[in-house]
Parts: sequence; structure tokens; C-alpha cells
Amino acid sequence: MEINCWEYKECGREPEGKMTETRGVCPAASEARFNGVHGGKNAGRACWVVAGTLCGGKPQGTFAQKQRTCEHCDFFKKVKDEEKESFMRTSPFALEES
Repeated sequence: MEINCWEYKECGREPEGKMTETRGVCPAASEARFNGVHGGKNAGRACWVVAGTLCGGKPQGTFAQKQRTCEHCDFFKKVKDEEKESFMRTSPFALEES
């Protein structure tokens, strides 16, 4: 598996992470529908399509609301660069359908 966003950012919001008692588990760390996308665990390498992630200390909303923020994120750029031609923006609508 590739490095996930919570490992890269060292946010401590992965299951049993240092911040889960106070801030809870990040939705990207628990969103199983994206497990394996870009080689990550759950949405760990597709966090930009998951609503409610905590980026830069601020809760993020829907894909549309956080799109610009994520496009400037160092982790987003890292995954995009690593994936090159196979990089895709996983559909944000997959999460809104359920």
C-alpha cells in the first residue's frame, strides 16, 4: 500500500490515532468505498472526494466546496504526480448517493 493522507499529514485521525478521542476518526480513514483507490487504505489516497475531512485545522465540506483547497494541497499534488496518467478524480457523487 501507498502512504495515506493521515500518515503523510500526521494528523492523528486514523483509527486509534492520537487525535481520535478529541476530534474523531477522519471520514477519509473510514470511507471503505474508496479502499484501494490509488493504492490507499479506504479513502486515504482519495481524501479530496470525502466530505468532512479536517484539512489545515478546518472542517471541509462537500467536494465542490473543498475542490480548490485540495488542488493546492501538497498531498493531492503528490498523489497526482505519483499516479501520472492513471490519476483520476474519483467521483464525488459516489458518496452522495448513499
